[in-house]
Amino acid sequence: MKLRTIVLAAACSAFAFAANAAEMLAYDVNSFNAALKAGDPILVDVKASWCPTCKAQAPIVEKIAASPEYKTLKIYDVDFDTQKDALKKFGVRMQSTLIVFRNGVETGRSVGDTTDGGISALIAKTK
Repeated sequence: MKLRTIVLAAACSAFAFAANAAEMLAYDVNSFNAALKAGDPILVDVKASWCPTCKAQAPIVEKIAASPEYKTLKIYDVDFDTQKDALKKFGVRMQSTLIVFRNGVETGRSVGDTTDGGISALIAKTK
């Protein structure tokens, strides 16, 4: 009985966490354009699986995304190696590029920043 209660509590906590976290999505042009048109706060995270800078950025982005303050934020992951059309659309030349949008307009971008303060300040531009 105790195990059942613990499992149920853990499931409820996970659901509550997910409801208060940013939505993380694989980049899709139609989904992105709809979010942009709706004026949703957006972070575009351009990364590559082999990139150490991208790996250093990931836990910072995930921590910020988990904050209830950013529960309406949509985070679109763009694969640097396979999504060349997206790179062209955003004018991206390097992996580890972060771009933020607010009300349908780009409000900031950074390349290679791995500091908590820098990434937090960038994402704050979506509010």
